[in-house]
Amino acid sequence: MTTLSRLINLRGRRALITGGAGNLGRVFAETLGELGADLLLVDLPGSKLEDFATEVKERWSVNVSSYFCDLGSQVQRTELIKWVADSGEPLNILVNNAAFVGTSNLPGWSVPFEEQSLETWRSAMEVNLTAVFDLCKGLTPILRNSGNSSIVNIASIYGFLGPDWDLYKGTQMSNPAAYAASKAGLIQFTRWLSTTVSPEIRVNAISPGGLLRSQPEVFVKRYIEKTPIGRMAEEDDFRGAIAYLASDLSRYVTGHNLVIDGGRGVL
Repeated sequence: MTTLSRLINLRGRRALITGGAGNLGRVFAETLGELGADLLLVDLPGSKLEDFATEVKERWSVNVSSYFCDLGSQVQRTELIKWVADSGEPLNILVNNAAFVGTSNLPGWSVPFEEQSLETWRSAMEVNLTAVFDLCKGLTPILRNSGNSSIVNIASIYGFLGPDWDLYKGTQMSNPAAYAASKAGLIQFTRWLSTTVSPEIRVNAISPGGLLRSQPEVFVKRYIEKTPIGRMAEEDDFRGAIAYLASDLSRYVTGHNLVIDGGRGVL
């Protein structure tokens, strides 16, 4: 009999996580590290990536490497892929977590549709979709040869839901077209890739609902009222999902988009 503890054990496997110093990236790294995976954490220059890598290494006694990379740069992505290949080490798990989310202060982003700019559209597409394509393509040979391999793409409920504009009234928040379109593309790329790199590599996505991150009180209240679970998501809500999709617990699952939204999408 195969035990659950054996299926979830990631000892001897190696995982690359983009956006590794971000809120979700840190949760993913801590979770996979706890399960025994060695880690390659990638994030933007200037992030506190190295300090966090040291923390995870000491806490879970796994090997942790850090690498600074602007995923919006094709040159830097190519260098990252070469760095992984030149290490001579296996790669069993790729978590495409980094995302271009913009801010209300970014020109052409959190503005009415008619004012949204091509520049921000292209930036979002480059990081949220093109970079994922690039990394998956470049790292597929290593993933194929490493065994028990899994790609997990972090999408969004806005990849398949239209925005409820009532949520945003009276705030500076918005829901830009580029973000939604890039995440929708990521979900479909997940399905496409799952049939293309099988059976050696499984490919799945996680679509988070809204995470509580200091949003205006009025937005949070409206969001909660439309969510059956009665709250916004917290980072810890995604530990089980990444453990499941990265490990052999999901060894017969591919091409799936796991929605974690507290029931928001069913209303």
